[in-house]
Amino acid sequence: MPAQSAPLADLDFPTVEEVAAAVYEINTDRPEADGTLAWSKTTLITARVTAGGAAGLGYTYASGACKPLIEGELAGAVAGQSVLDTGAAWQAMVRAVRNLGRPGLVSCAISAVDTALWDLKARLLDLPLSGLLGQVRKAVPVYGSGGFTTYDEPVARAQLERWTSDMKIPRVKIKIGESWGTAERRDLARIAFARSVIGPDAELYVDANGGYTRKQAIRMARAMAEHGVTWFEEPVTSDDLDGLREVRDQVDPDVTAGEYGYDLPYFSRMVDANAVDCLQVDVTRCGGITEWLRAAAVAAAKGLEVSGHCAPNLHAHVAAATPNLRHLEYFHDHVRIETMLFDGALDPAGGALHPDPTRPGHGLTLKDTTAARFRTA
Repeated sequence: MPAQSAPLADLDFPTVEEVAAAVYEINTDRPEADGTLAWSKTTLITARVTAGGAAGLGYTYASGACKPLIEGELAGAVAGQSVLDTGAAWQAMVRAVRNLGRPGLVSCAISAVDTALWDLKARLLDLPLSGLLGQVRKAVPVYGSGGFTTYDEPVARAQLERWTSDMKIPRVKIKIGESWGTAERRDLARIAFARSVIGPDAELYVDANGGYTRKQAIRMARAMAEHGVTWFEEPVTSDDLDGLREVRDQVDPDVTAGEYGYDLPYFSRMVDANAVDCLQVDVTRCGGITEWLRAAAVAAAKGLEVSGHCAPNLHAHVAAATPNLRHLEYFHDHVRIETMLFDGALDPAGGALHPDPTRPGHGLTLKDTTAARFRTA
């Protein structure tokens, strides 16, 4: 008889030893804005969890205020946990922040540590994270995302052509709802321009970032119909579930939202309200990989797909293990940062990311020397 392997529970796996965080600020390559916000820099917070001579990496795009929380309450909650027990560690973190409030920066901090714990577990098992989670696809579709309202036509054209012509990404998204919905004519002109650049075959998406009112969003959807828009993201604020449902019921493009989901009840309320055609989830905000999988299951129970919001390289492996995935957002700012600061960033050529099965964990490692130039804490 062949020798039987010992169950994982009987093996001597290490426990979490240390949790450390760092803050990096990276200026944008030019001024950027959407319908309701403008910015000139992006803040990245990393979490590093060590055990058994290995380290796991996670990160979030949020505020440097996450650092003391990661190294304080969250580090205390996961210290001594077995690296196998990611679920127990996640639960310990959520319990530890009871009096701090879960949504917002607290959830972003949990997301970074949870992702680092999953990465550490996979690295110690010498498995790609998608394999550990249970891969269902080798290729993860992406869409090019940027098209900021601050872009003039030459800049917008160059970005759109790079995605569709150079990278062969067959779907792209631009920002509309400029100045809280007060520039409708420019919004429509930019949509027409984008269609003229990408041609008739590529999918065209728009994101109003909650800048329109309900009936305004419906009117705009009808006005943009001639340009074949198929994805209308946050036509009204995602806090207005009745409004999202009202728009969804009266327009042809898929209505989507969910990027501001920081806990499972948020996603449950949005799905139960029939507010969206596709649920967006952000692994750097929602509570990490542990909560991503649960949110995807909530969507699947109602026959909905999920789409990963931003941070494409961090989403790639969990997306590859999600049966009801539609695609990931290949967001300009985060692509630029992840390519610059991490080894192992993935190539979207052909319109998909392919998680590397030869690299353990999520396959990303921080370029310490490069990253040091941007570190602020």
